[in-house]
Order: sequence, then C-alpha cells, then structure tokens
Amino acid sequence: MKIYGCGGGLHACRPIVCVPFVAKIYQGEIHVKFQVLGPVEIETEDGTQVSPRALKLRSLLAYLCTHHGEAVSSGRLIEALWSGTPPQTASTALHVYVSKLRKHLSALDLDAAALITTQPPGYRLRLVGCDLDVYEFDRLLGAARECRQAGDREKASQTLDRAISLWRGQALEDLRGIPAFESLGRRLDERRSFAHEQRFELELELGNHKALVGEIYSLLDDRSTWENLYAYLMVALYRSGRTAEALATYSRVRRNLVEDHGIEPAPRLQRLQHAILTHAPALDDCGADQLVGVLAA
Repeated sequence: MKIYGCGGGLHACRPIVCVPFVAKIYQGEIHVKFQVLGPVEIETEDGTQVSPRALKLRSLLAYLCTHHGEAVSSGRLIEALWSGTPPQTASTALHVYVSKLRKHLSALDLDAAALITTQPPGYRLRLVGCDLDVYEFDRLLGAARECRQAGDREKASQTLDRAISLWRGQALEDLRGIPAFESLGRRLDERRSFAHEQRFELELELGNHKALVGEIYSLLDDRSTWENLYAYLMVALYRSGRTAEALATYSRVRRNLVEDHGIEPAPRLQRLQHAILTHAPALDDCGADQLVGVLAA
C-alpha cells in the first residue's frame, strides 16, 4: 500500500481536452452515448433512454462494449450470455440476437453494419470515430498519469475527478446477476477504486486534506475493509486536527478485519497508527518522502 507519492517527469504536461463520450457515427443528426459504467444504457443526445429492453440484447451489447475493438468469438459470447449452459440452438440464437441488436441500432439511424461487424471467429464492436464511457474513462486515466509524471498534480487530480464522474453506479449494474458480467463488473469497479486512490493521494499532496474527509467517508460503509481508503482518511483527519477520530478510524477498520476475516490490518496501516500516536513530524508534511520513511520504518 502506498499512502501517496509524488510523480516526477521531464516532459511537459499536454493540455487535456475533455470531450463527451458521444458516439459520433452519424446517419442524420442523432447522437448516442454507449454506457456500461453503471446500468447498461444507450442514451440519445437529449437524454432519452433507448436501450434494448431484452436482457439478452443488453448483455450482448455490454459484452461487445467491454471488449470494443476485439474480435469476440461466438463461443465466448455464448458462454457469457447463457452462463455455461447454452441450449443446442445457441449458435443460431446468437446470430438472431446480433441481428436484433443491429436492427435496434439502425432504428436510431446508426450505421449498425459498421458498428457491429462479423469477424471470424465471431463479432467485433468498432468505435468508428466515437467513444463510449469506459473508453473515455481509460483515456482520462492515461492523461492523468501523464500530468502527474510531468509534476502537474492539480491537473492530474482534476482529470481523475472527470474520469470518476463518468460512473453512474456499479459497472454493468443491471447485469450483475449473470456470472460473466459479475466478473467483468468487478474488474471495472477495481479500476474506479484505483482512480479514487490516485486522486486521494494527489489531494493529500496538494494539502486539500480537510475537503477529503467527507468525500472519503461517503465511500465507506460500516463493514468496509478498504485499507488504503482508511489510510487516506486517517491522514486527512490527523492533518485536520482530528487526531482522536483518526485513531478511531484505525480501530474501526481493525475491528472489521478481525471480525469479518480473522486478520490484522496490514503492517503499513499499523505503522501509520503508530505515527499518529507519536505525532510523527512526517504526517504534517504534504510531500511524500517523509511519510514513506515513516511507513517503511
């Protein structure tokens, strides 16, 4: 676990231009958004929801979106859509679902044949000059990393905030009862957690600890065991003059870990508690080097 560290780099931070993740494949004037960072949705420019109602069609669209640009075999799609117990007619049924999904997209005046192509051994979703939310999220994460490496922490944090704002709930939220999409959704959720952690590190480095307290609390429930998040909260509370709350935060995560998993907090979190108890000078420094030394001691 890394509480925070400062990024360095020799390259200038390139300007970030944040554009909406609007599918810019046109037939007429209709624009749509493809969204998987939350419930699976297709949204028109005026906010109207035009997602397929049928579960299999939404599942097919979601799987292709989360593997955009990749030729996904029919076998993988069948495995995902029927959870390992496909009917004998699965291949034919898949072909029918692809046809129905293309028809749904065509009804939006989109070039469905260009969006979903048949490519052995299966099908591929092509983002021809367009974005979808998960693609935009990854682009912003990369841009934030470049800014941090260039030493522009404020722009890096702002860019991460924009990336996180693309989320509308758990990834693939309406499909989480399907095993393949539960796994996919969890992997996507981990990327959001990573973005949160990177942003909290940057905000601590920028000295914005007071503003972080409420934000971090909102991400933790009573039984949470997200140790990195508790670490950021402990540092933010301590720097805000709330030492007793910082120590109570450690007690809370320790109780959750012991009662729910039978384990003690990670050594680095234990060292952070000790640093707070002893009022280690490094805890008051917004830079990374001193605190890293405390945690490694």
